[in-house]
Amino acid sequence: MTTKPAAAAARATVYGYPRQGRNRELKKAIEGYWKGRVTSDALEATAAGLRGANWQQLAEAGVHEVPTGDFSYYDHVLDTTVMVGAIPERHRAAVGTDALDGYFAMARGTQDVAPLEMTKWFDTNYHYLVPELGPDTVFAADSSKQVAELKEALALGLSARPVLVGPVTYLLLAKPAPGVAADFDPLTLLDRLLPVYAEVLADLRAAGAEWAQLDEPALAQDRTPAELDATERAYRYLGALTDRPKLLVASYFDRLGDALPVLAKAPVEGLAVDFTEAAAGNLDALAAVGGLPGKRLVAGVVNGRNIWVNDLEKSLAVLGTLLGLADRVDVAASCSLLHVPLDATAERDIAPQIVRWLAFARQKTDEIVTLANGLARGTGAIAAELSANRAHLASRAGSPITVDPAVRARTAAVTEADTRRSQPYAERTAAQRAHLGLPLLPTTTIGSFPQTTEVRTARSDLRAGLIDTAGYEERIKGEIREVISFQEKAGLDVLVHGEAERNDMVQYFAEQLTGYLATQHGWVQSYGTRYVRPPILAGDISRPAPMTVRWTTYAQSLTDRPVKGMLTGPVTMLAWSFVRDDQPLADTARQVALALRDEVNDLEAAGTSVIQVDEPALRETLPLRTADRPVYLGWATEAFRLTTGGVRPATQIHTHMCYAEFGDIVEAIDDLDADVISLEAARSHMQVARELAAHGYPREAGPGVYDIHSPRVPSAEEATALLRTGLEALPAERLWVNPDCGLKTRGWPETRASLENLVAAARTIRGEL
Repeated sequence: MTTKPAAAAARATVYGYPRQGRNRELKKAIEGYWKGRVTSDALEATAAGLRGANWQQLAEAGVHEVPTGDFSYYDHVLDTTVMVGAIPERHRAAVGTDALDGYFAMARGTQDVAPLEMTKWFDTNYHYLVPELGPDTVFAADSSKQVAELKEALALGLSARPVLVGPVTYLLLAKPAPGVAADFDPLTLLDRLLPVYAEVLADLRAAGAEWAQLDEPALAQDRTPAELDATERAYRYLGALTDRPKLLVASYFDRLGDALPVLAKAPVEGLAVDFTEAAAGNLDALAAVGGLPGKRLVAGVVNGRNIWVNDLEKSLAVLGTLLGLADRVDVAASCSLLHVPLDATAERDIAPQIVRWLAFARQKTDEIVTLANGLARGTGAIAAELSANRAHLASRAGSPITVDPAVRARTAAVTEADTRRSQPYAERTAAQRAHLGLPLLPTTTIGSFPQTTEVRTARSDLRAGLIDTAGYEERIKGEIREVISFQEKAGLDVLVHGEAERNDMVQYFAEQLTGYLATQHGWVQSYGTRYVRPPILAGDISRPAPMTVRWTTYAQSLTDRPVKGMLTGPVTMLAWSFVRDDQPLADTARQVALALRDEVNDLEAAGTSVIQVDEPALRETLPLRTADRPVYLGWATEAFRLTTGGVRPATQIHTHMCYAEFGDIVEAIDDLDADVISLEAARSHMQVARELAAHGYPREAGPGVYDIHSPRVPSAEEATALLRTGLEALPAERLWVNPDCGLKTRGWPETRASLENLVAAARTIRGEL
């Protein structure tokens, strides 16, 4: 490779890093603070220690410019809300008393104050807290967090770049506050918000920032001419400021489309652009606008969202093409490394030859540094790394783990008839009502019940060999008996077994399917202190044996009321795993669907009359660009129907979705052909019920009346009010009563009280009807 000026200056950087620590120290400290066992000073000390350790590790790996401001106690969008002073009125009293308690009140609510709504961060499984804005919103700068963290990094002698959510994305993510007209457009507040960003940028410059990064991932979605005009105006304003750091505007997750020429012409000093396969087209588009002469380009060529090793030679080829398009080309991941686990070398239970295929945050950092060195010094400087990388890629491609001919033959034999129920819904629902005999407004839960200390201890004791399998199963049976007994006493109509045996709704199944790998330390933040370990989808998928039948039938033996069989759907199995990148997602989805179809059929054969196949990730995985959505929704809904299409008419199929914007996939929800769908609705005040009604959705639905992501207990009156709102959109004959989501993360006292209030609300409305 011939060295060019842009190559000689190449540096390595990242946009963000996992927050939790190697042993999830942050989670433990925050939850200890909530319980009163950890002081605010101790919590802040833990957080500072984790930040410093992350920065030092990045610098020692060879990263030239570390990110600051990406660290968060709960969510970086919530941090932005604090930074710009957009704190809802109902939370201001709590904030005024104690800033940290006020912060967590916005995130989790209190018994008296509802939290901010929570939804998915674009098409990831990370959840952000939705800003609430209105025409009376008054912004006020508070750069204390951003400035303090920058000073911490500078004090360590590091080159640091603050990372902020950009003003356009912040407003596009916001919603009208409660009581504000639904058609209010938060983007109309842009001119009011920009001076606040100007003040924050001035504070960062005064604190020593040479560069500041403004993240605008919303520009990787379809944007209207008015929104693009607002973007142009925002960066013309910010670029014209004299008291500011140099500005690096970043976007990721998809191609920039019409926003790219707007950003390329903006008076800012640099752009950070995603050049991975997920954003195919950005390279050609950047060349088409004449590149970025005189500007810095940070090239996201390492996939920040998946865990497979990078093809270094392929990335170097992309970087080489970019050299003529900017004054300086730096190397980064496509997005924050928040979305991957910390360190693949910690995985002792995965065969060493397979660990070589994996790149978690630390390994991705090494890849970024290697690519930057290769770009700056030539490929000869990284010859050993390139040779090892070729061997890793060849090992994976040639492994028998990846291909199972029997699975591929079965998948190829699927027909349209396999993806359809034998009778239309109108006929099925009559058979189901006669068979189940449920009352008006039937009550149920989503599936999981609290994972008590006793359950977690039993699972840990089994792994440690302190109890045998028989002893563990007796403990699980005891939990199931307690859950069934409580539900009967509380008056619920359709019961669940509580999922005490399950570690996670995806991992539990992945551990029983061929083709999946499970990690021990692969924790990734989902929201707040909730971390998950996404399994790794490494090869063709099949089901060697039944996975849920035993525990479901045991629960059913304890009661005369119907007990739901509980499965995770094929799209969610993909979305909440690290998927293989060597075949189309549609092919992988069909393989998973066939494995789950076997489980559904076995549950029905064992006498289960209600089977729930959860698809909370159906909306989450929706492509950001409208043009890409029909193909995705086609194979996604087909996979669900393939899972459920083989059951008898009297077997009632449920599905569940939560914490996403459902309005733009209502037609796809209809196409699932599920008999009942339960959805998150409490924080959004039954918005989804109105969206279903507007679509003319013909089946049964349970918009949630209990927000399980908050510790507060909703009163019976509150649940009744939400039900009345739901009845304004959906007829009582098709309305179910349930929480927003599973109860795994809640405690038993709040769960008991909340579900008793939920049942009381249903009985009140039944009496009125």
